[in-house]
Amino acid sequence: MNFDFHTHGKLSKKVDFSLEYFQKMVESARENGLTGFALTEHFNTRNFFDVYNTLDEVYPYKDNYYLIDNVKVFPGMEVDIQEVGHILILADRTIIREIRTKLEPFTAKGNFIQFAHLLELVAPYEQLMIGAHPYRQSTPLFELDPLLLNKLDAFDLNGKDLYSIGIEENSHLVYQFAKTLNKPVVGGSDTHHLLQYGCIYNELEEECHTIRDLKNIILTGRYTIHIEDNLLDKVNNATLQKAIEKKMMESATL
Repeated sequence: MNFDFHTHGKLSKKVDFSLEYFQKMVESARENGLTGFALTEHFNTRNFFDVYNTLDEVYPYKDNYYLIDNVKVFPGMEVDIQEVGHILILADRTIIREIRTKLEPFTAKGNFIQFAHLLELVAPYEQLMIGAHPYRQSTPLFELDPLLLNKLDAFDLNGKDLYSIGIEENSHLVYQFAKTLNKPVVGGSDTHHLLQYGCIYNELEEECHTIRDLKNIILTGRYTIHIEDNLLDKVNNATLQKAIEKKMMESATL
């Protein structure tokens, strides 16, 4: 099973969820060899609940995933924390909705939830938590309290950071950091645009149907991260095209 742990279903936080746009994203994911991915849309994106409400209306949901064009799409979200960092949460759709509802008071910049509070909030639920792009300059997760970071399940080797920081340098930083906490590393494209799918993915040794399956695969190390030779071109082309389309879409909403 080829899986991406960090993807977005919208081009921008400021636009509404478009089923047509998302269907093209899934098609691209499949064409790039993925058989599953986590939909980790930003928790404070415009009309967050529209994403899963729309998917519920159109696609079958089994175990912990939507089946879309033979691709398993697992629910999730990306949460900003007060200390400056991003946390990916994967869980059943009901759990994602419940956690997101509890995060409603913390959606505005300057009022994000504290890291310890977020960990406490999600603890009662079955979920998978990943520290996103720990060495991104704008969200340096690696600087935070190791006692709190140690409660995460894994850290994100991120397609955008492999592009901006450098494949060798960013890989070295993330792996060394994760090693100090005895945590695994998983690959995530962090795509907002269909051109970025497949730049990095995880080959899982077994087919996964639930969040528990995904978590077990990670914690037992039964997967291999693949970084495509054309990662730099994929991310660069996606970034350029995203900027053009984002400007057009956001202008249309004004």
